[in-house]
Amino acid sequence: MNHPSSTGSEPRILRIGTRGSDLALWQAHTVQSLLQQQGISTEITIIKTRGDRIDDVPFSKLEGKGFFTKELEDAQLEGRVDFAVHSLKDLTTDQPAGLTLTAMIGREDPREALLIRPGCVDEAARERGEVLPVKQGAKLGTSAARRQAQVKLIRPDIEILDLRGNVPTRVSKLREGRYDAILLARAGVVRLELDLSDLVVLPLAVEAFVPAPAQGMLGIQCREETELVQALQSLHCPDDGACVAAERMLLNRLDGGCQLPFGVNVCAADEIFRLELLLADDAEGSNALRLSLNGDSPEAVAESAWTRIQEHRSEAG
Repeated sequence: MNHPSSTGSEPRILRIGTRGSDLALWQAHTVQSLLQQQGISTEITIIKTRGDRIDDVPFSKLEGKGFFTKELEDAQLEGRVDFAVHSLKDLTTDQPAGLTLTAMIGREDPREALLIRPGCVDEAARERGEVLPVKQGAKLGTSAARRQAQVKLIRPDIEILDLRGNVPTRVSKLREGRYDAILLARAGVVRLELDLSDLVVLPLAVEAFVPAPAQGMLGIQCREETELVQALQSLHCPDDGACVAAERMLLNRLDGGCQLPFGVNVCAADEIFRLELLLADDAEGSNALRLSLNGDSPEAVAESAWTRIQEHRSEAG
């Protein structure tokens, strides 16, 4: 394998750009370990993003895209870091000139996790296998339009409150009683190995509650330098990567960011590929389209979904 070299024969130490949250640092250290196994030395640089600085405004009220990625991209383009490790669901599908998404690695469980304070569980609803078994009129915390839309469609009685912050902060706010329940990506809970024994934790099947595109996947973005790209491409996971690429293709065609109420998951199921999709006009769940499709390949099932999306939009006028 070609190791990136500095001037002379000494191997170059690659600088990893990352956010400073516990989860982001877990991701960066994981990639650092994988590269170390290949004899590539790295150092980690923490960069604060707009999404980290503005933590008291709902995503739906923020303008633009790349809330958690733009500053990391700027640092790469300016040469302050060599590459960045992203939670891929945060990374926009259109790459800035000079940067490339060179590897998608390590897809963890893509499902959502519903965390409930014990006294707020509707036990009868839980026994019936309902998706959101919380008490009537429960206060549920989330800032994601995708989650809000699905909650409105499943349980319109639930009161949705804004929830921002990193994963441990969100869990702390739940424990403090500010919310009766919250929704998180299960991948973050698993990776941080959080002790949630005092809470009721329910993973939600993707068929019941559709996750974000690329949820659970890490993305490595770097400058378009041949040696750098070659060194990092060795970490790419082609099978999971193909499924996530299909999800991101749909996101790209929809020109969506954090404010778009859009969820999609593509996964291998025996000899076929299964797609679950939710698309709405707004966080209220207006004009919602819900799809469950099978296909021979990730690309094929995503193209079928795109056809259905266009038909739905045409019918809606």
